[in-house]
Amino acid sequence: MSQSPFQKFVAPKKNSVVKEQFRQEKKKVRKEKNAYFDKLKEEKYQARMAKKGKPVAAAPRVEEKATATKGTAAKITTGKGTPAVRTTDVVMPLNKFLAHCGVCSRREAVGLIAEGKVKLNGQIATEPGYKVQPTDDIQFNNKKLFVTKNLVYILLNKPKDYITTTDDPQGRKTVLQLISRATEERVYPIGRLDRNTSGVLLLTNDGDLTQKLSHPSYEIKKIYEVKLDKPLIKNDFEKILDGLTLEDGQVLVDSLAYADSKDKSIIGIEIHSGRNRIVRRIFEHLGYDVKGLDRVMYAGLTKKNVERSKWRYLSDKEIRLLKYMNESKKKGSKAPLDPEEKPSTKQAKPEKVKEKRLTSKEIAEAIGEAVPEDKKAIPVREVKIPKARKFKSHSEAKKHKKDNVGKK
Repeated sequence: MSQSPFQKFVAPKKNSVVKEQFRQEKKKVRKEKNAYFDKLKEEKYQARMAKKGKPVAAAPRVEEKATATKGTAAKITTGKGTPAVRTTDVVMPLNKFLAHCGVCSRREAVGLIAEGKVKLNGQIATEPGYKVQPTDDIQFNNKKLFVTKNLVYILLNKPKDYITTTDDPQGRKTVLQLISRATEERVYPIGRLDRNTSGVLLLTNDGDLTQKLSHPSYEIKKIYEVKLDKPLIKNDFEKILDGLTLEDGQVLVDSLAYADSKDKSIIGIEIHSGRNRIVRRIFEHLGYDVKGLDRVMYAGLTKKNVERSKWRYLSDKEIRLLKYMNESKKKGSKAPLDPEEKPSTKQAKPEKVKEKRLTSKEIAEAIGEAVPEDKKAIPVREVKIPKARKFKSHSEAKKHKKDNVGKK
């Protein structure tokens, strides 16, 4: 029996469901297409290496002995039973491997390999297209690299009455409760914000980045919006800019300004010091009471489009900028210039001297020979002088002609 009479009783599919099915079909087709081209590319690579006389050994068969936990490298055993560490789960080109490890982009990785900064199994790597096997030892700056799959970077707009600790024995609210649905990984906050301080807070499980952003040598910039109990007078404003001496030493601010021209009790302050409660202590030292403190920027990250108590993941570009932020300050600055020597940004270019071409007449006069005559005489153009008009208008000319005809 035909089912067409019963179609009116079937609930129609929502547009979102239809779109999702279509999206999944496209994804499946794209995956099959990529797998086909990857296989084709691998066959061409093997043929090219065989033609050069460098046959590439097939990937060794490995048997997993232990299941890797999230965020750690999996232990595997080779055919001989010797333990090894898995650097990657899939075979991929060397430049792609460096990009997945967070070193740089794929294009920049090609340059690093060409400069000889990457080692492959103890030797300097030369081919960016080399297929990295799970047991290969890849080193950059004498540090072994692993594909960082489960590193998480979360930006939180922290509200008040939350403390920046992983757990609290007193049962107070922590920032981890706000991001409980963000990830299953164990993340922790970078730096601290007081219970009554709100604003940008970064949470991650990347230990290297945490150490970098917390180290004072990198001078990570922070911007705060401070609300005082009374307007900040000009004398105290200048004292803060000149530098204050607190109980733990002198503190300097990078920038200070009134956030609102009409209300001088709202101040914007930029600082790179990481001392405990430093912003509050600066204003309390001058007799002001801080009613509100909000961190609006941290290491170039802002809370734009992130409402209070909400969070978002960092983009790949933001993560890359954080990892390579202020690298020059860590390495140290160059020797100072001589005070009498003025620094020049651009190297002086030598002035171009224009060649003056001499005519044959000038050359002949200079060597004392007869001046050659011109081969072709330049014709003189006759200038015609216009004659003065006899009559001012055409009617006068007709009248004059008519009178002369009668006389004749």
